[in-house]
Amino acid sequence: MTDIHSDPADRTAADSAADDPYLWLEDVSGERSLDWVRAHNAPTVAALTSGDRFAELQASAQEVLDTDERIPYARRRGAYLYNFWRDATNTRGLWRRTDLESYRTEVPVWDVLVDLDQLAESEDENWVWQSASVLRPDYDRALISLSRGGADAAVVREFDLVTRTWVDAESNGFALSENKSDVSWIDRDTVFVGTDFGVHTDGLASLTDSGYPRVVKRWTRGTPLEAAETVFAGDVADVAVQVGHDHTPGFERDFLVRATDFFHQEMVELRPDGEVEIPVPTDAHTMIRCEWLFVLTRSDWEHGGVTHPTGTLVVFDYDDFVGSGDAPGEVLFRPDEHTSLQDVQFTRSHLVLVTLRDVQTHVHLRDIGDGWTESTIAGLPELATISVLDTDPDVSDEIFLSASSFTTPPSLLHGTTTDGVSVLKQTPAFFDAESISATQFFVSSDDGTPIPYFVVKRDDVSTGPTLLYGYGGFENSMTPGYSAISARSWITRGGIYVIANIRGGGEYGPSWHTQAIKAGRHLVYEDFASVARDLVARGLTTPAQLAAQGGSNGGLLMGVMATSYPELFGALVCQVPLLDMRRYHLLLAGASWVAEYGNPDDPAEWEFISAYSPYQRVRREATYPALLVTTSTRDDRVHPGHARKFTARLEEYGHTVSYYENIEGGHGGAADNKQAAFKSALAYEFLWQTVGGANA
Repeated sequence: MTDIHSDPADRTAADSAADDPYLWLEDVSGERSLDWVRAHNAPTVAALTSGDRFAELQASAQEVLDTDERIPYARRRGAYLYNFWRDATNTRGLWRRTDLESYRTEVPVWDVLVDLDQLAESEDENWVWQSASVLRPDYDRALISLSRGGADAAVVREFDLVTRTWVDAESNGFALSENKSDVSWIDRDTVFVGTDFGVHTDGLASLTDSGYPRVVKRWTRGTPLEAAETVFAGDVADVAVQVGHDHTPGFERDFLVRATDFFHQEMVELRPDGEVEIPVPTDAHTMIRCEWLFVLTRSDWEHGGVTHPTGTLVVFDYDDFVGSGDAPGEVLFRPDEHTSLQDVQFTRSHLVLVTLRDVQTHVHLRDIGDGWTESTIAGLPELATISVLDTDPDVSDEIFLSASSFTTPPSLLHGTTTDGVSVLKQTPAFFDAESISATQFFVSSDDGTPIPYFVVKRDDVSTGPTLLYGYGGFENSMTPGYSAISARSWITRGGIYVIANIRGGGEYGPSWHTQAIKAGRHLVYEDFASVARDLVARGLTTPAQLAAQGGSNGGLLMGVMATSYPELFGALVCQVPLLDMRRYHLLLAGASWVAEYGNPDDPAEWEFISAYSPYQRVRREATYPALLVTTSTRDDRVHPGHARKFTARLEEYGHTVSYYENIEGGHGGAADNKQAAFKSALAYEFLWQTVGGANA
């Protein structure tokens, strides 16, 4: 085994970009780069897409993505429920709405507001839907963000929900050119906007080094963007600056959030007479609702003579807290070694708390204005992963929730936190789960920490090809959920599917994440490797039949498995990955992740980063598992150069790699359902060809 703690790769922190022979592959859309991409796509497509099984996998995935029997998840905005919908006919999608009475029926009557296929055709643009922000409280205008090819950068346009027409700039509509902008309503004629204004008055760029707004302005309808009034300007080293208006009736306020790194932010209320600092820990999750301030700690916090442990939720009277800074608070949730708080939502009468106990979901209520007494929501299913989809706290106790498990299709639950909920809609079963079961196991990592993981398989399968999935970063929790495509493409065909709840995620609260950042990053990889070994030790699979898959930060995980733990796997699927950790902070949004990984320009931090950075750890003499590396040209979050350069270096050293790059698709790797189905089938066909064995 290659020890992750062994000497760093040959290239060290002193190496410069000039030492990188594949730097030219960072030219995203350069003709030389794209020629390289096309030349690498062709053999991969030829090898993986010509057989009957690929066609079956692709058709099966697309059926799941396109079926009209999916739940049309919706969000309430005033009297209507809004939904964005893609299917086989509407490949780019429809933004539409209906009322609750119609929504309750099997076939709701939808009022189509924006037909993105028609818009794309009429404007000859590859539009991909991003988001819509509807003006409160009248709900008659929307700010709609559309990206080209699925990138994070988007154009913003104003849309009239009454006339169903775009309000163009000539009609004094709010419109922004393509950028990673942030725009939000203040009132009908005013917005807060952060975008690329060019050079600001302080002589610095108006975007941060991470590519997000650092300057926020107040923009009035009918005036040019250049005339907008500056509200705040942060530092270029910040991640982003955002200002938003709280529309809660009786509590209308403006709040400034300055993210100094990915996990730390400063929060200020902007009042007519000046700024009011909100003196909470910069790493805490902070929520303000009516007269209350909620603080969810991400590290131990000593306040008013009391130490609140990491992961504790405390509520304060907002005015008392900002007025004195030492106002006493009331603890609403305190974690233990098995239980963490995952989500906090509000209805008019209740605080809704979603917790995980050993990665199993539980939902609790606290009565607002009634001593924060505990209560429950009637009608919730047992043994399901439950998430809150939407509430309308200014108006009612209405709540929409989703519930599912590995073997139970998603249900949409609707009702109130006072009277309980019931199933409103149900996704049909896309596979026969009668003989499929999920089991949770624990394994000790290298430092003795118990790491949970789930195994999902057919009951008649005791051993065989196994796919291990992981992420391990940014406090993202991997919870049980219904994955019809994975089940159809892998489990029902005899494959074993595994999800690892490794550190770096948030399954056991903030400390599950923070212990694995920067110099602690090795814990992520040790945890994942421990799960891989345990699968073999339990007799579920063999190294030759064990594959792993991950994307983005999970793609980095795959790169580390390839270069530091290659003997554990027969194949790896590495999707939209970070891989060159020497230069990640210089590429696209990479600078915003320094708080997660560390700064490679700091020699002390490069020392621990270089211990795992996959691009620098490729070796000629190594034996690597079969590799499929995929990315997207239009991904403007994780630079496609990572995947390109890693593949080129492996090939230079004589190793074989299957490579595929979608010319569009953004960070998700696909711009529509057809592309998503193709990408999925490509990965599963690769897995069946490499680790499938007799099952293939």
